[in-house]
Amino acid sequence: MTTAHPVPSVPPASSTARSRSARTLPDGAAPAIEVVALRKAYGSNVAVRDVSLAVGPGEIFGILGPNGAGKTTTVECLAGLRQADSGTVRILGRDPQKDPASVRELLGVQLQEAELNDRMTVAEALRLYASFYESPADTSELLDLLDLTPHRDQQFARLSGGQKQRLSIALALVGNPQVAILDELTTGLDPQARRATWELVERVRDRGVTILLVTHFMDEAERLCDRLVIIDQGVVVAAGSPAELIESVDATRVLRLRVEPHEEADVLEILAGLADVQAVTREGHEIEVTGTRRVLPAVVLALAEVDVVPDVRTVTRSLEDVFVHVTGRTYDHTGATGPTLTDDRSDTEGAAR
Repeated sequence: MTTAHPVPSVPPASSTARSRSARTLPDGAAPAIEVVALRKAYGSNVAVRDVSLAVGPGEIFGILGPNGAGKTTTVECLAGLRQADSGTVRILGRDPQKDPASVRELLGVQLQEAELNDRMTVAEALRLYASFYESPADTSELLDLLDLTPHRDQQFARLSGGQKQRLSIALALVGNPQVAILDELTTGLDPQARRATWELVERVRDRGVTILLVTHFMDEAERLCDRLVIIDQGVVVAAGSPAELIESVDATRVLRLRVEPHEEADVLEILAGLADVQAVTREGHEIEVTGTRRVLPAVVLALAEVDVVPDVRTVTRSLEDVFVHVTGRTYDHTGATGPTLTDDRSDTEGAAR
């Protein structure tokens, strides 16, 4: 189970395609986090290759990709826990390697696979972690913010998965950071606990904290992130807001219609004659219509003219479609190689962290 680890107590623990950049901020603001041409290898295995990104103040910025894509290595370099082979990293203008004490006061980190003593209570953990900082946050306020006040005297071993994750966030915030890195925060949680954790992340951002969210969950990134990069095999393969990335996949729209059986023949004939309709196929009892961005009103109006009121639902794109589009293979968050859809991407040098 994941929990927070403060920066001072965590020991320092591919692709041939050119990485895409996410270094341009929407409003031209100075970045809270900046990474330029980051590279890190473990022997012959290149974990991170030419990764660049910039995170604006107050953003929730995502690093999204399957397990083994290089996400954790990237954030470990950001936190100063690993030395990059090349490239530059800055947290609010500071270099984590050259100015670790300053960065430690600015940055809160929650990494994977960190644990607390089973007998330590929630309140004891917060007091311990607060002792690492010169100006820590008010622990009572953190308990309230993260709905942990009823569990303040509960031992770590007796916390549920969701409660441990809430404590994880609290420990990452106890130093009053301006920037927080949250790594695979909801792994292992049930759907209800995941959604509750998402709401807590948004609360933290509302306090003015810039958040770098590392995740392999597409829905999580789409729900929470203002902007994100998709990393695959150590390379940034896509960058932008979730809406921009989804829109970039395909400008077409897909509808699925259900009509009365006696109406189907006339409906198919009408659809075939509409300029905004590009393709019509039968999918069981449904009619699938692919068309332009104007296809929905065009279809509804055309059918209304002949007194046909179909049951209509739109088929929405997702970030998973973006991953398939830019990598040529299906998304498997475990890092296993999915079926190849196209052969135009180069081989890689092996799995990354």
